[in-house]
Amino acid sequence: METGDRTELQSFLKVLPPVDFCCVYGSALHPNNREKNLKMNKNHYASWMAHLGGAKLITEIADEIGVGVHFNPFVTWNDKMFKYGVVRMHDLVQDVLNWERFYLSGRLQKPVQILVDNLDIENVNSANLRAAISAALLLLPPKFTEEDLYAKICSLSYMGDLRMLFAEDRNKVKKIVQGQFDLFQLNYKPFLEEYEAKEFLRLASSGSHQKNISQDCGLSAARSLVNSLPPMVRSQMGMKLGEKKKLTESGRIVSEVLIGSREEAAKCMQKVLRRTVMVSSTRQAISGLLTVGAVTAVRYLSNKMCKAWKSWR
Repeated sequence: METGDRTELQSFLKVLPPVDFCCVYGSALHPNNREKNLKMNKNHYASWMAHLGGAKLITEIADEIGVGVHFNPFVTWNDKMFKYGVVRMHDLVQDVLNWERFYLSGRLQKPVQILVDNLDIENVNSANLRAAISAALLLLPPKFTEEDLYAKICSLSYMGDLRMLFAEDRNKVKKIVQGQFDLFQLNYKPFLEEYEAKEFLRLASSGSHQKNISQDCGLSAARSLVNSLPPMVRSQMGMKLGEKKKLTESGRIVSEVLIGSREEAAKCMQKVLRRTVMVSSTRQAISGLLTVGAVTAVRYLSNKMCKAWKSWR
């Protein structure tokens, strides 16, 4: 289902328990509250999970094997097909702020349509967007286009994802960016303006709908970009590159990653993200296989692989 049909999507929420946050992208929803949803919509879940273990077992598999999210694919409602995921709000916030799993945070770096936001997640997500643009800038050359920037942001959460090798459209990133370019612009405009004001970036009109961008590739700018990354990423980079303690203007003592060069920082960050995505995507795939059942999992994977193969032809 397209994200634009807001009324129909909101009516679908009525068959689910009350949620604190819900966003939609394509056909996927992210509501909360596993146990109530299992009672109200047992047919959405794998039959053996619902009968043998119930919400407790579903939650344990999602948390211990997966990345805290349980997805129900191929849910039919009003003659439409949905795939939706259930997650604890605590897990969502932690991933958004720290990139602990870099799973839901990666999804929220791309345009989404928010249907419910009782906890102001949209505001919390601003830290995630700032971190995403900082990471992308570290990986980009001195000059690039606005579309290049959004494509790099979009690709961050796919680095290391094993599904990209055989079960995803090879043009997925390009299609996402081109299909939602205006929404990417809307999401990232404040951060582009912020970095332009700090003289990290220079923006120039290209005569089209997008801008040409040049960036400061000096060491000082690179340090600022690294400092905008989530604590979990900086901590892992610090373990590899070294770190030092620094006293902030507010009197707090923080750790700062030691950077010898911009290239060194970019390479280290890329390794950290690639490993995080690889582990998370593998764990989530195993969790999905266990919780949705073998038949549904094979059906879902087959659909993905068909799309992937078509893109390679």
